[in-house]
Amino acid sequence: MKSLKYIILAATLALGSCSKYLDVVPDNTLRLEDIFNLKIDAYNALAKVYSYMPQDDKTHVTSWTLGDEWIGRLDLNNTQSNLRAIRIMRGLQSQTSPQLGFWSGTEGGKPLYVGIRQADVFLSNIDNVKDMTEGERKDWKAQVKFLKAYYTFLLVQRYGPIVIPDKMATPESTKEELFIPRKKVEDCFNYILTLMEEAIPDLVERATSNNLGQVDQVAAKAIKARVLFFRASPFFNGNREYFGDFYDKDGQPFFPLEENREKWKEALDAINESIALCEANGIGLYHYEKEPFIYDREAFASNKDRMQKLYDLRMLIVDPWNKELVWANSNLDYYEQGELAHSSNIRLPEGYGDGVVNTATFSWQWMAATYQMAERYYTENGLPIDQDLSYDYNNRHEIIRTPGAAEPDYNHWNGYMQPGAETIKLYMNREPRFYANLGITAGYWRGHAVRINTMMYGNAHGGYNSSQHTTDYLTTGIGTQKFVHPESQSGAWQRTIKFPYPIIRMADLYLMKAEAMNEYTGPSQAVYDEINKIRNRAGVPNVEDVWSDPSLARTVGKHQTKEGLRDIILEERSIEFAFEGIHFWDMWRHKRATSAFSSPIWGWTHTGTTGSTFFVLEVKQERRFTITDCLWPISLNEMNTNGQLIQNPGW
Repeated sequence: MKSLKYIILAATLALGSCSKYLDVVPDNTLRLEDIFNLKIDAYNALAKVYSYMPQDDKTHVTSWTLGDEWIGRLDLNNTQSNLRAIRIMRGLQSQTSPQLGFWSGTEGGKPLYVGIRQADVFLSNIDNVKDMTEGERKDWKAQVKFLKAYYTFLLVQRYGPIVIPDKMATPESTKEELFIPRKKVEDCFNYILTLMEEAIPDLVERATSNNLGQVDQVAAKAIKARVLFFRASPFFNGNREYFGDFYDKDGQPFFPLEENREKWKEALDAINESIALCEANGIGLYHYEKEPFIYDREAFASNKDRMQKLYDLRMLIVDPWNKELVWANSNLDYYEQGELAHSSNIRLPEGYGDGVVNTATFSWQWMAATYQMAERYYTENGLPIDQDLSYDYNNRHEIIRTPGAAEPDYNHWNGYMQPGAETIKLYMNREPRFYANLGITAGYWRGHAVRINTMMYGNAHGGYNSSQHTTDYLTTGIGTQKFVHPESQSGAWQRTIKFPYPIIRMADLYLMKAEAMNEYTGPSQAVYDEINKIRNRAGVPNVEDVWSDPSLARTVGKHQTKEGLRDIILEERSIEFAFEGIHFWDMWRHKRATSAFSSPIWGWTHTGTTGSTFFVLEVKQERRFTITDCLWPISLNEMNTNGQLIQNPGW
């Protein structure tokens, strides 16, 4: 068996003739059971079920641009089919054409109910296959059963109470069997968890290298822990504030209205079980163990420890199938694989590399980081910039120059910032993740197999170019290089480096554990230890040390209260998982999304050609995210078709 990406390729080719029989009940010319006569047919059907995984590597349909981390230049001319998630953040969601509609597959969303039906078709017929071993059959059935549960979770995550078909629809199905009301949220979670628990024992513990991306016990237990983690969070656990008047047709509330703190204990137990299994299979936090790229070897020689931290963080996502991945999505288009990396990669400036200059192919220079992200990362002391007493917060926009190459102070910045370059105080004395993830003025962009001295000013390296690409630019003047492999180049798909996009990685499990422990029992050294695993890899001091230091922390002892530590954990997650589609759901889980995401997106004046004209903040885009937006609308077509449905509040 090939890895999942090859399964999908095979499906693309093979299902051209048989996909119609998987999508609908076949006529008398070909019986459904004939589709599952041989293993190769079942193999293609398995690929079909996997094909409903969300395309989070695709710029316009990814959910990773929900929140306040990303912005596209002018929303790519504001075309309705562009940047679906950002349209949601702008208050442009609607029940007539739901953006990223997973219920019906509208406006860039995968039709997950169709995917669930494909799973039912598979499970109903896999026993007919003649040339499979019983072990293969059990594993494939378990994978599909888990995917059915996972797709159901994605629906609950977006819609809350959903319809759960009791059995697969057939031409003989009655009206009552076809048109089903929505289930209560707690019933939905119980259904998901039951399916996962049924699937997990029959999965292989860890998929082999030939099957990377397929569901195994390691991935399944981690996602089960995430499901319980969401169920315990305030959005689903006692959310009377939002959904106290959201009732089914029997007058019963769809959402649990009373908090049950024991749900955090259930989540914690599942997280611990997942971590133990991951660690037993060699999964842990990533560290870069190869030789540095040739352009960084001098910096490594003089600034070894800090450069090692930088590489640990810079290569974390783009080093394919590294040890931190618990489950990753390799269901990517073969030629456009990892498209979000291409839309965020800057052009290769003249004078660098092998002469492929300023080509738009696979380095579109569209997707920028927001100014909010430039402020979100910690200082070198591991504190928010407005909480670090040693940080010159009030003068953070002051234009300065970095130390010159011959100055003793430059050694600290070697490999991080260019010597003697114009920049601002905001960009100095920040934690290593800031420099690894962002593309900033006076910093470095590692891409196209070279190290580019970025300035981001108009007509400078990385910036808006008034003569060559006036429609392709980073509208905030801040780039995102987290998903750009340093050796990925332009010109042709063969020159790009492919890597899977993480669905869940080990750092998430550690920080989930910290949050669940804090919510269940409050602050403790055990909670700090889980957070510090991530901070140590990031090169910042332990959480309890800096928040106890009156010479550094503005709010001394914040980590010693449950509420304060909750804020710290969410801040840590917002930085560690920046641009990975997690921060939005964290704010959403804690009912903070409406306050966090209703502010305008700011950025620098990207046309400015000097520090004084570039480093001027301006509003790039208005945003509006309300309580109504917290649950996606069910499309009007679905509402008109199924009279049993009750629309989500506000729609």
